[in-house]
Amino acid sequence: MGSRRGPLKSAVPSNVVSPVRRCSRTACGRPAVATLTYVYADSTAVLGPLATYAEPHCYDLCAEHSERLTAPRGWEVVRLLDGSAPARPSGDDLEALANAVREAARPQQRTAEAGGGGTRGADPMEVARRGHLRVLRSPDN
Repeated sequence: MGSRRGPLKSAVPSNVVSPVRRCSRTACGRPAVATLTYVYADSTAVLGPLATYAEPHCYDLCAEHSERLTAPRGWEVVRLLDGSAPARPSGDDLEALANAVREAARPQQRTAEAGGGGTRGADPMEVARRGHLRVLRSPDN
C-alpha cells in the first residue's frame, strides 16, 4: 500500500529568493532604491527610480551606492528625479505655509469685511466650517 501525502514541503525554509530586490554591488545586501542604465551611444549613465522589474542590462543600487555613483572619465551622469518621492521644501513653500497660518489666525476680520452676516456668507465657495477647517465647493460646480 502506498501512502497518500500532500504536496512536498521542504524541511528547511528557503530564504534564497527574496521578494525585495537587492543592490547589484558585490557584497552589498541592502534593498535597491534606484536603477542604473548605461547609454553607450551617448556616453551617459542614467540613474533613475527603481525600475518596475529587473532587466538584464540594468543595475539596481541601494541609496548609498546611488548617491556615490560616478561615471567613467568622459561620461555624463543623468539623475532622474523620482516623482513619488517628496520634494525638499523651498523658501516659497515656507512662505505659503506662513501666509496660510496668518490667514487662519484672523477669521473674524475676514467675516467683518464680507458684511458680518455669519461665516457661511463670507466666502461663496465655502459650504461648511468645522473649527479651523472649511469645506469648499468644487470650482467645476
